[in-house]
Amino acid sequence: MRSAKDYLWPVIGLAAVVFSAWQLYHELHGISFADILNSLKAISPLNWGLAALSTLAAYAALAAYDELALRHLRKKIPWSFIAAASFTAYSIGHNLGASVFSGAVVRYRAYSAKGLNAAEVGVLVAFCSFTFALGAILLGGVVLLIEPHLINRFFHDLPLWVSIVSGVIMLALVGLYILGSSLRFKSIRFRNFRLQYPRMPVALRQLAIAPLELIGAAAIIYFALPEAGNPGFLLVLGIFLASFSAALVSHAPGGLGVLEVLFLLGVPEMAPADVIAALLVFRFFYLLIPLALSLVMVLIFERDQWLRRRHR
Repeated sequence: MRSAKDYLWPVIGLAAVVFSAWQLYHELHGISFADILNSLKAISPLNWGLAALSTLAAYAALAAYDELALRHLRKKIPWSFIAAASFTAYSIGHNLGASVFSGAVVRYRAYSAKGLNAAEVGVLVAFCSFTFALGAILLGGVVLLIEPHLINRFFHDLPLWVSIVSGVIMLALVGLYILGSSLRFKSIRFRNFRLQYPRMPVALRQLAIAPLELIGAAAIIYFALPEAGNPGFLLVLGIFLASFSAALVSHAPGGLGVLEVLFLLGVPEMAPADVIAALLVFRFFYLLIPLALSLVMVLIFERDQWLRRRHR
C-alpha cells in the first residue's frame, strides 16, 4: 500500500513544472516559434560540433564518477560496462526527474548483475551524487570569487561581499572534505549502510573529475549562444550551475521549465529567443539523444540477461 511520501516527489516535480511554465509564459509571450527557429539556424556548424564534443566530454566525466565510486568500494568492473551503466542511469535519471532515485534503480539492475549488493549500490549512488555536489561547490566558489557580480543577476540588492564570502565558504567546505579524507575521519553508519571518506588518491581524483562534467554541460549552452550579448564562459558556467542545480532539486522531469526560467533571469542582456534556442540544443544533446540511446542499451542488456538465464 502506498503512503503519502511515495507521492511527495512526483507532486513536487509537477508543481515545479506548472509554476515554471507560468513564469516562462510571461517571459516568452512576445516570442514566436519563427524567432527561435531563426536563432537555431544562426548557430554555425562549428558551434554545433563543439556542442556535440562538449556532450561527449560531460558523459565521459559522468562515467568516471562511477569508476571512482567502484574504486572507492574496491570493485573491479570492465570500463565498457561502467560507461554503459553510467550513461544509461544518468540519461534516464535526468529525463525522469528525481535522478538520484530513478538512476539508483538503473544502477542496481546493472551492477547487481556484476555481484554488487544493495548496500554497495547505495554507497555508489551516494558517492556519485556527492561527487557532483563537490564539483558544483568547487566551481561555484571559484566563479563567485572571480565574478562576484554573478549573484546580482539573481538577487539585485545583495552587496558584493555576500558573493565573496559565499565563495570562500564553498571553497572552505571543499578543503574540509580533503582534510577529512587525509585524516581518515570516522565513517557514518546507518543499519548496514556505511559511508566513509575515500582514500586520498580517490578524493584528489574527485576534485579533478567532478568539475569536468559541469564544464562540459555548460559548454553546450555556451557554444549554442550567439556572440552578441554573450557574457562569457565563466558567467554562463555560473548561471548554469545555479539553474541546473535548481532543476535537479525541483525533481521536475528534465528540469522542465525550471532551467529555462532561471537561465533567462541570469542573462537579461541576451535575446530570449537566442537563450531558448541554446537551451533546446542543450536538451537535444544532453537529454534527448542520450535517452534514446539508453533505451536501446536497456533492451540489449535485458535481452542478454534473459538469454543467460535461459542458457542456465
